[in-house]
Amino acid sequence: MTYVPLIQRKLAFCAVLLILTPALIPTRLVAQIHRACANGVSLRSTAGTAAQGSLLPTEVVAPKTISNVTSEWDGHPAPLWRESQNSLTLHGLLGVDLEKAPGQYEWKVSWPGPNGDAEFCSVTITVRPGKFATERLTVEQKFVQPDPEQEKRAEEDQKKMRAIYDTVTPERLWDGKFQFPLKGVTTGGNFGRRRILNGEARSPHAGVDFPAAAGTAVFASQSGKVVLAENLYYSGNTVVLDHGYGIYTMYAHLSKIGVQPDEMVKVGAEIGKVGATGRVTGPHLHWGLTINHARVNAIQIAQRQP
Repeated sequence: MTYVPLIQRKLAFCAVLLILTPALIPTRLVAQIHRACANGVSLRSTAGTAAQGSLLPTEVVAPKTISNVTSEWDGHPAPLWRESQNSLTLHGLLGVDLEKAPGQYEWKVSWPGPNGDAEFCSVTITVRPGKFATERLTVEQKFVQPDPEQEKRAEEDQKKMRAIYDTVTPERLWDGKFQFPLKGVTTGGNFGRRRILNGEARSPHAGVDFPAAAGTAVFASQSGKVVLAENLYYSGNTVVLDHGYGIYTMYAHLSKIGVQPDEMVKVGAEIGKVGATGRVTGPHLHWGLTINHARVNAIQIAQRQP
């Protein structure tokens, strides 16, 4: 038996505890911002500082039900919802894009006051640089230097995706917590990595990669509407689900697509198979999360969503 000094065992235990704590403790118990506002309203956020590419669950709590509450994050609408019709708590998710410039940004909430005048309250969130590694990959040259026809196709794909993310469905289409898209998988990698492809710098990796055998079933991480189900130049066979309130998940490089556009799917429904289509180095699932145009680490919505 190998003897491990007591101090080393204590340090190891503390390290494990720090890793597990965010996933085990309910959001409202680890809230680091609690701002008291007018008329008994309060704003809560899980943190006052967030790294690029992270997700911040928020709450607006009132002593009685109030309507027409609006929320903005850095000047852009940030939808709020209730878990039940009579709940006094409104929930929200603030997405910090993986390339958002470090600095201070305002989360602002407004609601009708007793006299009909708008009441305002806000908190400041500090965005800090994310810690993203750089990776060097070799892919087919056409995915680094496409010819004019291929480049035109890629540009059309980008326009299509922008139009999708510009659309905010004004209702909640999901039910319960988000799940991982592969069975038995709870970790992934490569989110935010700065990529050097065939020796040339390219945009950071905006999704989470799950290595898996080709043909492995891929499941909807939550209920929603299929807003895209087709082959795109870079991401190959791709499915995008709209979950409402500007929340979208993306499933890319599929060998097979199992759903149709405009189809409503339930959480856990099979939507395709793992593959190696598009710009890849081997079979895997690329799982992306976009919240009001912010590219966020998808793993966090499965771990931290209230």
